[in-house]
Amino acid sequence: MERTNDSTLTEFVLVGLSDHPELQTAFFVLVLWMFLMILLGNGVLVTVILYDFHLHTPMYVFICNLSILDICYTSSSVPLILDTFLRAKKKVSFSGCMSQMFLSFATGATECVLLGMMALDRYVAICYPLRYSGIMTKDVYVPMAAVPWVIGLVDSVIQTSLAMQLPFCNNNVIHHFVCEILAILKLACADISINVISMAASNLIALVIPLLVISISYLCIVVTIMRIPSTEGKRKAFSTCSAHLTVVIIFYGTLFFMYAKPKSKITVEDDNQDILQALISLFYGVMTPLLNPLIYSLRNKDVKSAVKNMLGRREFSDEI
Repeated sequence: MERTNDSTLTEFVLVGLSDHPELQTAFFVLVLWMFLMILLGNGVLVTVILYDFHLHTPMYVFICNLSILDICYTSSSVPLILDTFLRAKKKVSFSGCMSQMFLSFATGATECVLLGMMALDRYVAICYPLRYSGIMTKDVYVPMAAVPWVIGLVDSVIQTSLAMQLPFCNNNVIHHFVCEILAILKLACADISINVISMAASNLIALVIPLLVISISYLCIVVTIMRIPSTEGKRKAFSTCSAHLTVVIIFYGTLFFMYAKPKSKITVEDDNQDILQALISLFYGVMTPLLNPLIYSLRNKDVKSAVKNMLGRREFSDEI
């Protein structure tokens, strides 16, 4: 097969669900509705947290960062996904594809590390409640919120740069909704061992280590909760962690399925698996950001009170 390198390849073709046209309209309406709800839910959450100084605490600073990440992630990929539903096959320029891949990978990796930081915050809150305010000072939780962004951006720069240097086959068809890094690597006409090793290191830093931090933190949390004498005390302690634990299960479950086993070869038989992985990626890309505000804080009494307070003040200002 004739080869082209990254200097001559000008575009990729996204297949999406073009082989299943009967599903495209339904998925377009569903994903569009979910995208609007993601922007609304996470936008309200960010606004409320920034507006109400009572919510300027470590937990809500982390939640605010999580919502910003969800908005950035979906905004970098969902418009492209919606476009693939409107066309038989969507053509994307090489630079546009790499830019979208960079943004999606960066925000995804950042969220992984951020969930680990949030687990540490819950660990301190449950295991050392009397010392929590002394430990989680602004000098501590602000860097904890910033480090995930740095790791995510650096990781994405490395992965995207390595992918851009690969020579690509004449077949530039991506069996996915977006420019996803594993789908891109499958098109390379060269040894991608360096990319696979780099992805393995990325998995270790952004997936395995944060997951270990989360696991150890929750092991200590469970031990602490079991020592609480009253049932009501146990219930209250666990309720402060249940939201984070739910998000972790949904987020890491789909993410490990997609990235834990990078492949270096592609065969014709892989096409059905590609579509399945793309659908799971779609679920990860829109369902998790949609559920995060509901799971985390829109049902939270503090947030509800802050929303009512904000709306009440605006109504009062309008009357004046």
